[in-house]
Amino acid sequence: MSVIVTGASGQLGRLVIEQLLATVPAAEVTAVVRDPAKADGLATRGVTLAVADYNSPETFDGLLQSGDRVLLISGNELHRDRVAQHKAVLGAATKAGVALFAYTSIIGSQTGPVTDDHRATEDAILASGVPYSLLRNNLYHEMVTMNIPAALAHGALVRAAGDGRIASASRADYAAAAAAVLTGDGHQATVYELSGDTAWSLAEFAAEVSKQSGRQVPYRAVTGEEYAAMLSAAGLPDPFPHVMAGIDASIAAGELARTTGDLSRLAGHPTSPVSEAITAALAA
Repeated sequence: MSVIVTGASGQLGRLVIEQLLATVPAAEVTAVVRDPAKADGLATRGVTLAVADYNSPETFDGLLQSGDRVLLISGNELHRDRVAQHKAVLGAATKAGVALFAYTSIIGSQTGPVTDDHRATEDAILASGVPYSLLRNNLYHEMVTMNIPAALAHGALVRAAGDGRIASASRADYAAAAAAVLTGDGHQATVYELSGDTAWSLAEFAAEVSKQSGRQVPYRAVTGEEYAAMLSAAGLPDPFPHVMAGIDASIAAGELARTTGDLSRLAGHPTSPVSEAITAALAA
């Protein structure tokens, strides 16, 4: 068995590789990266490095082989045509005749403008005929804990999510699930709605930050327009402020609150609570 992970030098990709190395010989794992210098540590452990770029489809020619199990980690360059990026890898996988093509999508990918790229990629995967597994991830804890420094600095956690709840989980939890799909059997033609075991609100998150930090950090809800304007004023380039406001709109609408149990079943353990992520963020 040969397992291929794209975007392997990124935050999620590295964790997937770590999970794979716990059960798969390093010689059977290939890390696809744009910059091999960022993956030197993987090469020294016996992982094969392959250099390829989502923006250059020709770099995937001959990289994938029949029988490979492939994880396409979605591109994070929102200013690019991400669907075209994903199709570059999908085309190579279809041509090679891979055994499994797993894709990190987003939970609720069939609704909402924020998920257009994921929806189009899923449609392309289904139309290709390749054996697939769609891993629809909810938010990562780390996508919220990154707000802690600013919340502490300004004395409030400001978001546009209303009273919505979030069934997030750690990147490590999602990585464990991805590794299980890549190495296990019976995952062809599957769709997994991956979420944490417990949904929480931003008011509860702010209360936990206050408790652990010893400083009062209330949650202040604003409108999506106000939140996007605030992010733009802070220097976040387009289209990120609108994407972030769109995510908060999905939270407010209850779209990220579902606790399906798929993630803990695949990972083989309960998902980590958000309080642990807050502890780690404050320690850092």
